[in-house]
Amino acid sequence: MTIPLAHYLIFSGILFSIGLAGVLIRKNILVVFMCLEMMLSAANISLVAFSRAQGTDGIPVYDAQVLSLFIVAIAAAEVSIGLALIVAMFRATRSVDSTSLNTLKD
Repeated sequence: MTIPLAHYLIFSGILFSIGLAGVLIRKNILVVFMCLEMMLSAANISLVAFSRAQGTDGIPVYDAQVLSLFIVAIAAAEVSIGLALIVAMFRATRSVDSTSLNTLKD
């Protein structure tokens, strides 16, 4: 018994919507950063779901899975740079609130 493509897409859409709401509503930079990663995961889920549904004669196409691995590797690099920027911001302002980033002076 296989799960239909629509279920994966609904799950991916809900996950993306939660991430988008978190990015737009929350002010804590760490929460915004986690919501961005959630949106990236939702895109990966839909990419892999479409790839699995595209298979012909019962043979799946693995192109999207490979692309998804590259996206995860790029996300790991993004996390390291993003967290370094958040730590630098916290050291400068003693806050991780996005409203404290309104000036560019030191």
